[in-house]
Amino acid sequence: METKNKLLRPFLKWAGGKRQLLPEIRYYVPRKFNTYFEPFLGAGAVLFDLQPKRAIVNDINFELINTYRVIKNDVDALIADLTKHKNEKEYYYRLRDVDRTDEFSSLLPVERASRIIFLNKTCFNGLFRVNSQGQFNVPFGNYENPKIVNDIVLRAAYQYLMCNDITILNDDFETAVMQVTKGDFVYFDPPYDPVSDTSSFTGYNLDGFNRDDQVRLKQVFDVLSKKGCKVLLSNSATPFIRELYKEYAIVTISANRAINSDALNRGKVDEILVMNYTQ
Repeated sequence: METKNKLLRPFLKWAGGKRQLLPEIRYYVPRKFNTYFEPFLGAGAVLFDLQPKRAIVNDINFELINTYRVIKNDVDALIADLTKHKNEKEYYYRLRDVDRTDEFSSLLPVERASRIIFLNKTCFNGLFRVNSQGQFNVPFGNYENPKIVNDIVLRAAYQYLMCNDITILNDDFETAVMQVTKGDFVYFDPPYDPVSDTSSFTGYNLDGFNRDDQVRLKQVFDVLSKKGCKVLLSNSATPFIRELYKEYAIVTISANRAINSDALNRGKVDEILVMNYTQ
């Protein structure tokens, strides 16, 4: 068995990130599979933990996917650009508000990736959120010494993405799994069904992810199951999701939710893992 790179881990903090649930997820991952698919990549905690040799990963968030691609193609330029940033309130808001100006469209891919990493490291609660116009709108975090340039983690991500057969897509989740065939493994980690009216995190991208999308995802889950591939899905343990996937194996797990618009909904919350196979 090949040794995994222990330095490989998420380079961003992301709403719904799976780092704390990795032991549970790892336990239910199939022991053998061909290509790994992850249509809701986010910060990549599961990808970087499993470290498959061949994977097709995707996210609908363009800024996020641009950052992955820059790390893969030009990590040295990204690290160099990150060093220019200042952990200062005035500088933060000036850079944050660039997406409200014509200047934004002229930024190079490296500059856009550098901007996202800087904002993520210095904004309040490490939260990626945009408003209805698609503009980043999280306030300054006022942290004393955030690690803006983590070259060790960035280079570990570069090494993994470059040395393996990793395809990075920016598309709808349904399109991202069109190449799935029998023997492949798909892990779905969609925006969760809200456990209350105040807990829905809709600022991840402009379109949000509603219950119609959850139903469409279930239909894709069914199609992939019929193809003979193994599918694992994470979601909140709401009655709606439990009913939607009632014909599949469901495991309830407990997770800490650190990012929530309502402080009362932070803390231990039940989530579920749904799978179409047995260990």
